[in-house]
Amino acid sequence: MDEAGNSTEQRIVLITGASRGIGAQTARAMAAAGDHVIVNYREKLKRAEVIADEIIAAGGSASTAGADIADADSTDALIESIVDRFGRLDVLVLNASGGLERDAGPDYAMTLNRDAQVRLVRLALPHIPSGGRIVFVTSHQAHFHGRKPVPADYEPIAASKRAGEDALRAMEPELTDHGIGLNVVSGDMIDGTIIVRLLERRDPDAVTVRREHGALPTIEEFAAAVAEAGSRTTAAGGTTYVGGQDYLHAPVQ
Repeated sequence: MDEAGNSTEQRIVLITGASRGIGAQTARAMAAAGDHVIVNYREKLKRAEVIADEIIAAGGSASTAGADIADADSTDALIESIVDRFGRLDVLVLNASGGLERDAGPDYAMTLNRDAQVRLVRLALPHIPSGGRIVFVTSHQAHFHGRKPVPADYEPIAASKRAGEDALRAMEPELTDHGIGLNVVSGDMIDGTIIVRLLERRDPDAVTVRREHGALPTIEEFAAAVAEAGSRTTAAGGTTYVGGQDYLHAPVQ
């Protein structure tokens, strides 16, 4: 225990979709703070191994775990493997999302951004000790869905991630009973992410409009906020906003 009464035992942190972008940078940040980070990937093992090796080379602690969180059996195996190896999971960062993929079916966004998130929390819940944290990563376009305009091509993601956030917030009484805190991190379009690149191909004006309001947050800036939301010292239950001040202060439409 430290002077503040917090456990100094190394925390076990699972970050979904962590082989690139925001997830990878969050893994770097949390490992630098002393956590063991599990770099989850769906298909790109080599890419995940590069992230884990980079963390280890910098003096941190990391491992990889493959799983498609939209697949129930794959998710079951993921949590089972973590529990078998570590005995617990202290922090779950729900970073993986999707819905703009060209081969995605009409129900895929809701399956991944709501149903898969809830299922993963349900599976992890018995293995998260009191004091644990769950962090849901989202966007302003999703967080403010129904209250602010959304680019047409982003609508399936916005609606499904809003539904996912609502479903997780509905679980807060149960999480609180277990001593587990839920924090949300919402950001404007994040420069350099795959979602922004895909949206620029489909609807470049939607991204241009966001840039007109100011520089978009970087992956590093947003990941730092996600890592902080999952830290030992951040109070539970809040929402952190990164960028997009017009969303926070402009009248709701």
